[in-house]
Amino acid sequence: MKRKPETVPAQDVDMYLASVPVQERAVLDDLRRTIRAAAPMAEERISYGMPAFRYHGPLVFFAAFKNHLGFYGVSREVLDTFSSELAPFRISTTTLHFSSEHPIPAPLVTRIVQARVEENEQRAAVRKKLRK
Repeated sequence: MKRKPETVPAQDVDMYLASVPVQERAVLDDLRRTIRAAAPMAEERISYGMPAFRYHGPLVFFAAFKNHLGFYGVSREVLDTFSSELAPFRISTTTLHFSSEHPIPAPLVTRIVQARVEENEQRAAVRKKLRK
């Protein structure tokens, strides 16, 4: 059996996106810009092999796969809050599956990211109180 050639894991988000097909890359570039605008204080990195944003812990992730694009780290509470707007998308636990033909609308991504920022800030405040 022939082994698949090893691929070098992406060292940063630009490198990750460069490896994605053009049509999907454009959608993920837009998603990245929207996340950055919604959470400018978040740190961008590669985590679990995919682009990730951190702010008081993991915030959101995104990735490209053979048959779909994914937006990860959306809490159950946030999914419930935006359930009517998310109805057109496939949801698996805390992941939204979408495609380049049907991306998640930027205003919805903004509201999701802002809700996640609030969740993480609340968790950080609780942790800070517990340390005192």
